[in-house]
Amino acid sequence: MKYELLSPAGNLEKLKVAIDYGADAVYIGGKNYSLRANANNFSLDEIKEAVTYAHKFNKKVYVTVNIVFHDNDLLGLDDYLKYLADIKVDGIIFSDHAVISLVKKLKLDLNLILSTQTSTLNKYAALYWQDLGVSRIVLAREALIEDLQSIIDTGLETEVFIHGAMCTSFSGKCVMSNYVTNRDSNRGGCAQICRFLFDNSENNPKFTMMSKDLNMLLNLESMIDMGVTSFKIEGRMRSIYYIATVIHTYRQVIDKILNKTLTTEYLTYANNILGRVANRESAPQFFQNIPGVEGQYFQDRNEISNQDFLGLVLDYKDGYVSVEQRNYFKPGDDVEFFGPKTNEESLKVGKIYDENLKPLEVANQPGKVIKFKSPIPLFKGDIMRVKVFDKVE
Repeated sequence: MKYELLSPAGNLEKLKVAIDYGADAVYIGGKNYSLRANANNFSLDEIKEAVTYAHKFNKKVYVTVNIVFHDNDLLGLDDYLKYLADIKVDGIIFSDHAVISLVKKLKLDLNLILSTQTSTLNKYAALYWQDLGVSRIVLAREALIEDLQSIIDTGLETEVFIHGAMCTSFSGKCVMSNYVTNRDSNRGGCAQICRFLFDNSENNPKFTMMSKDLNMLLNLESMIDMGVTSFKIEGRMRSIYYIATVIHTYRQVIDKILNKTLTTEYLTYANNILGRVANRESAPQFFQNIPGVEGQYFQDRNEISNQDFLGLVLDYKDGYVSVEQRNYFKPGDDVEFFGPKTNEESLKVGKIYDENLKPLEVANQPGKVIKFKSPIPLFKGDIMRVKVFDKVE
C-alpha cells in the first residue's frame, strides 16, 4: 500500500519546498472559496503552474474549495470548477453539498475529497458521502482510534491530520470570530479568537481556551498498520522552514517504519526536532483518548519566536558554502544542515565572509549572503539551522 505524506502550501515557493523535502502531495487554495483567506493563496495561473510542476515529479495537487457557501459565494464557482477539471488537479477538498451538486451537474472529472469541516466520525456518515461520489474523507481531528478504524473498514481512502494547529471548536465549526470581529471563520476569515487572552477576574490571571498543537509522530506506526491512506500536515500559512522541517522529519520516520529500520532513539530525536519548530507546545490530542488538561492552554503562555532557521544554501563551490542568512549566527556556533539530499549534517562555523570574501565578525543582517568553509558537500536549497540535538540512527 502507498502511504501519502500530504503537505500544505500557501504559495508556489512553499509548494516547491514541500515537494523537494519529501511530500507526496500538496494541498493549496485559490484566491476564492478557500478557508485560509489570509494565506497568499494561488491565482488561476499559479494553480496551473503548481499542477504542472508537481506532476513533473509524479506528485499530486489537491485544491481546497471548502468554505461554507452563502448564495453570493456561489458566483463564478461553476467556471472555477471547470478550470480545475481542465488543468487536471488531482482532487478538490470540499465541505458543502453545493460543490458536489455542481460537479455532478457539470459532469466534471474531479476527484472528490470530503473536508474535515464536515466532522465525519462514523462509518454511516462516511458511507453516505461515498454514495454521493466521495472517494476520500478527511477525518475530523476529534476522531478516536475506533472511529478511524470503522471508516477505514468502509474501503474509503482516509486522510488524517497528524501535525499542526488544532481548532478549539469542533472541526472548525466556530462562530466566535464572527461574533468578536465580524470575520466568518467558515468562509475563510478566522481571526483565531480562541488564542486571545480574556479577563478572568480582578485577582486572577487572564485565561485562554486555546488547544495545544497536534503531534502524532509517536502514533504514526499504529496509523500505518491500521491502513490510513494520507498523513496530512496543517499549515498553509507556515514558513518554508516549518514546512521543510516537518515534511523532512515525517518523511524520514515514515520511510524508516516501512523499511523496518526505525529505532526508539531516532524516533525520540525526530520528536525533539518537531518540538522546536513551532512556538506552541504539542500533544497527540484525540487519537488514543479524549485529551485532558495536557492538551490545552488555560492561562497566559510564553510563545518565544523560533530563530533556529539560520540560512538557506545558495551555492557550494571550492569548499565554500554560500548561505542567504535568516537569523543571527557567528564563528564557533554549532549548526546543522538538512535538505532533500542532506540528512542532518553538523559542523562548527569557522571564519565567515560576505559574498566578496570580506571577513565578518558576526552574521547579523537577514537576507545577506554569507560564505564560510564546509568540509561537507551541500546543495542549493539545503537549510542551515541551530544544532540542538545530536543526530542518532
